[in-house]
Amino acid sequence: MKVTHLPDVEQRDGRSVAVGTFDGVHLGHRRVIEGSDSVLTFDPHPVSVVAPQHTPKLLTTFARKTELIASLGVQELIVIPFDAAFASLTADRFVQEVLVGALAAKEVSIGENFRFGHRAQGDPGMLLADERFATVVHPLLEVDGEIVSSSHIRGLVLAGDIAEANRLLGAPFQVCGEVTHGDERGRALGFPTANLVPDEAFARPGHGVYACLANGHAAAVSIGVRPTFQTGRGELIEAHLLDFDGDLYGRLLRLDFLARLRGERRFDRPELLIEQMRDDVERTRQIVSTASVAEVK
Repeated sequence: MKVTHLPDVEQRDGRSVAVGTFDGVHLGHRRVIEGSDSVLTFDPHPVSVVAPQHTPKLLTTFARKTELIASLGVQELIVIPFDAAFASLTADRFVQEVLVGALAAKEVSIGENFRFGHRAQGDPGMLLADERFATVVHPLLEVDGEIVSSSHIRGLVLAGDIAEANRLLGAPFQVCGEVTHGDERGRALGFPTANLVPDEAFARPGHGVYACLANGHAAAVSIGVRPTFQTGRGELIEAHLLDFDGDLYGRLLRLDFLARLRGERRFDRPELLIEQMRDDVERTRQIVSTASVAEVK
């Protein structure tokens, strides 16, 4: 899939383009994108520019969003560098300069809640009334009576309901970061860990222990403040990679969350924690061994 920023977009006629922010690329987004040869999105998230105090914690990095969109068979991802100047563009100018002028769209696919232009004055009705291209407006997707939305999925992730979040995402929720040095507490207990400091810009699961894939390796992952020990450290993500022996410091680690094993607990003695960690490892091994390839795409 070709990735292009809007000023550098190739001139060609007849694009079929899906338009949206698409944070998470969840099942509802996939419905909007399906059948389009191009996707038009924004980076950074528009809310971070127009109302930064309300910026949501993102479900996906831009790299992850790109990867997920590419997996849907899209030929071209067009990125609008969203800034104050672009935010001031009127809805009419967005249609004329972007959809018609730069993209020469023949078909535009959007969700029914899509708004655009300065102060979000443009809506689906405005696009439907424009005869220069066809517009397909997709109703919000419901699963089991619940609207599939990025905000709902953020809530599920924070609550630790990874199974339901993954079902609505259509792929495992992922956290990515650089491995940093810790206090080597896990190594002393017989369970060495690769440590990630959470990025506050992105959503992450609530405190607890999870079965994951870490760069493709089965991993038992703890998120929390390690209440058994008085470390003085803040929240940390600690990944114990099963049957792995290698140096990960400074490397990028991608954690695909598959299931929640338990909540964070305080143990009276380290021996009890070690016993629990052994159980966490075995359950992780079982979960990863039974996970289908489709779940780990």
